[in-house]
Amino acid sequence: MTDQTDQTDQTEQAEQADQAVTARPGGEWLTVGTADGPMRVYAARPATGTGRAVVVLQEAFGVNDHIQDIAHRYARRGWLALAPDLFHRTGTGTLAYTQHAEAMPLIGAIGPDAVLTDVRAVLAHLAEAEGVAADRTAVHGFCFGGRAAFTAATGIPGLGAVVVFYGPGIAAGPHAVVDRAGSIDAPVLLHVGSADPTIPAEQVTAIDRALAAAGADFESHVYDGAGHAFACDARPQLYVEDRALLAWLRTHAFLDRHLPATP
Repeated sequence: MTDQTDQTDQTEQAEQADQAVTARPGGEWLTVGTADGPMRVYAARPATGTGRAVVVLQEAFGVNDHIQDIAHRYARRGWLALAPDLFHRTGTGTLAYTQHAEAMPLIGAIGPDAVLTDVRAVLAHLAEAEGVAADRTAVHGFCFGGRAAFTAATGIPGLGAVVVFYGPGIAAGPHAVVDRAGSIDAPVLLHVGSADPTIPAEQVTAIDRALAAAGADFESHVYDGAGHAFACDARPQLYVEDRALLAWLRTHAFLDRHLPATP
């Protein structure tokens, strides 16, 4: 049982964090309850809905301007986009891209159970408050969020689709979940750069083989010459425009195929 005082303190901390982070125009911060306390969720709503939602899972740096921008890109295409703050247990908020050393222990502390708790909470909110079921919801993760998206696919049945942009730690590391690929029932799309040191070729092969052995419906694309975070236009030194545009083109085609818009 959670002490009521602890719940009150956690709620106050979440509210203070909400006030400290300004939503982009057209966006808003929500608070969703989880088994581990309240969690901030950034929401970008479409002008005209298409009966589908996407859960955008953050990089190692929190729900920053870039992740909010991704949510708004989806909203412009008719998706209700929600980006949960996976750092809610520590109250970290966001980190600068230069704070890589600080980010690593934070994401290292977020294992499969925490990921599943948080994604399930967002899905419950979508179903109860927005009327969007899990089978009309995609989960799309970047970097650490890519690992989280793959993890969600292994532990939450009935998702509409899953997209992984360069997710390290799926096939190796303390939170690897490639051995759970047999549990995946959602279509999965994976993007990785051939020069990404965080996801070496043998790990890409291990993921592809595990998905194939499980009979999963998946696509896996390797982008020649691209490194980690090649689609992050907020990091110009890593961004590879032509590869990023192709990855997004494939992503939208994949999602439109598996989650077509409805009136």
